[in-house]
Amino acid sequence: MTADCTDTPDSGRPLWAPWRIDYIRGDKVDGCFFCEKAARQNDVADHIIARGVHAYVLLNDYPYNSGHLMVAPYRHIGDLADLMAEERAEIMELLVQSERLLQRVMCPQGFNIGFNLGQPAGAGVADHVHGHVVPRWNGDTNFMPVLGNTRVVPESLDATTELLREAWETGRNET
Repeated sequence: MTADCTDTPDSGRPLWAPWRIDYIRGDKVDGCFFCEKAARQNDVADHIIARGVHAYVLLNDYPYNSGHLMVAPYRHIGDLADLMAEERAEIMELLVQSERLLQRVMCPQGFNIGFNLGQPAGAGVADHVHGHVVPRWNGDTNFMPVLGNTRVVPESLDATTELLREAWETGRNET
């Protein structure tokens, strides 16, 4: 699936993101949701887009933008240096494939791609290393993050999961 990237998002539409408040106000839970989601094998419900041998791609349940993906190893590792070379290589490849997927399907004008290592750096789950692929559009920043500590996401996670899983499968051999 390839989107028509000639259109730009209309920034004048009202948007609603009720799931974000659960993260902002929510209690911290025991355990690791990366490990739990990887083990459950319920990929659609857990918003898992693709699985590799050592790592997998999933939607962030509390995204900064629509299509915000994460890549995490199956092993519970808190530091990049503790990953095996094969894990690091596959994580990098999945980050690249995720960027290509989002470019093809969502037509962003840019990306933030990287790792937040440690709580002071912004890691919500500091003890399970994971990378972020955040699609960005011109004008996607507004008053909500500053005043409301909320990022508005215009599409449900289930709809985005379905779209990206289908596009991942149909575009596996594309470069």
